[in-house]
Amino acid sequence: MPDKSATLILFGATGDLAHRMLFPSLYHLRCDGLLPERFNILASGRTEMDDAAFRDTIAEALKTYAQPELLDEARVAAFLGTIIYSPVSAGNGDQFEALTARAKALGDGPIAIYLSTPPSLFAPTAQGLAGAGLVVPGTRIAMEKPIGKDLASSKEVNDAIGALFPEEQIFRVDHYLGKETVQNLMALRFGNRLFEPLWNSSAIDHVQITVAETVGLEGRVSYYDGVGALKDMVQNHMLQILSIIAMEPPARMDSTSVRDEKVKALRSLRPMDPENVRNLSVRGQYRDGAVKGKLVAGYAEELGQPSDTETFVALKAHLDNWRWTGVPFYLRTGKCMPNRQSEILIQFKPVTHSIFRRSGFGSALEPNALIIRLQPDEAIRLCLMAKRPGLDRDGVKLQEIGLDVSLTHAFAGERRRVAYERLLLDLIEGDTTLFVRRDEVEAQWTWIDSITAGWKESGQKVVHYAAGTWGPSAGIALIERDGASWYDD
Repeated sequence: MPDKSATLILFGATGDLAHRMLFPSLYHLRCDGLLPERFNILASGRTEMDDAAFRDTIAEALKTYAQPELLDEARVAAFLGTIIYSPVSAGNGDQFEALTARAKALGDGPIAIYLSTPPSLFAPTAQGLAGAGLVVPGTRIAMEKPIGKDLASSKEVNDAIGALFPEEQIFRVDHYLGKETVQNLMALRFGNRLFEPLWNSSAIDHVQITVAETVGLEGRVSYYDGVGALKDMVQNHMLQILSIIAMEPPARMDSTSVRDEKVKALRSLRPMDPENVRNLSVRGQYRDGAVKGKLVAGYAEELGQPSDTETFVALKAHLDNWRWTGVPFYLRTGKCMPNRQSEILIQFKPVTHSIFRRSGFGSALEPNALIIRLQPDEAIRLCLMAKRPGLDRDGVKLQEIGLDVSLTHAFAGERRRVAYERLLLDLIEGDTTLFVRRDEVEAQWTWIDSITAGWKESGQKVVHYAAGTWGPSAGIALIERDGASWYDD
């Protein structure tokens, strides 16, 4: 087991993610006694301020984002006492030297570095730390997604970081991997005899993955425009979910075994080209409409100019391997959708022969389906056929019923963890299992680049959909022409 990091250096500490997620998560871990006894946080951002001023901003953030039942003055004061602040701008050698001096004054234990900054700052920040003598054997570094904007740029980032850190010390963050229900996918598959024998093309008709958001740009104009839904959501979150659904059983539950199988699945994705990309993908952009009864301006209006950036994408993917041949994976994500939900549907094939067709009463026989909800409410639902009550003088009448397991209710006595709590703790303890390896990132970008190249060469433009709907009609047609329908809860 690697040594636990005694110091966490957090870059981008004045940003929204740090205040909403990272510092509250660290506070929760401290309250539960899960952090090392002498653990310190060295926060850094471009803004000039002293320790007291920065601690005041964290105190305010905790009031808003920390678990209310864990808030009390003594614990907050003790947590704030572990935080110091040192401003750093990329390329400023004097500031890196000053940060290094403060870090070394905290003790000699292993250091973990967390980069909650734009990707363009990953390499300069790491190089500045190395130049100041903070990158030594045992130093770990975590990077928030995205890792690059395409395969070529991701290789540049990975090459620069890889020149300073060994792969086992690099933690590429995708917060979806810290969600309980995403991890439950592996427990569901590999911890139950019931599912794994059927988890293949002989029993499964198709798979759907939906990640829907009700929000629009939310102040991310400078980042989102030119990036779009494909790179913002599909390249990372959705392909990570797909890889867990599609991977072969790992030999054991460790970082190497799990990530070896995930990357095999990602490399099995069939590339798209200009000939088939129009039939296998849909690009959409929301126009004005209403979400949850609230009027929403269109994307171009919110942006202030016309744009061809997609806020919705639907894809039909295939994995060319023995397990999944012939099974389509339908992926759909979008902004300004009617509901916020992340769900997986495993649609099984119908029974090979129905014995309930006497007098036509067996015509309502529905194939089984497994629905796994990741958010907002974590739940698992298995749709089965059952006999309706009655004497059945004219034949057995069947009806679909759902076996529902709400993970919130099933584990009512357990506090639901924020994904970043698990990921930060794993970083501190040196466990890379729930982080993305370089070859995974590059396999993801290889497939995404085939789609963007296909869009460009074929001239595929966005089609508009009203805010508050489930995307353009072409997105519905993508799946319905195969005789299936999107699952909308």
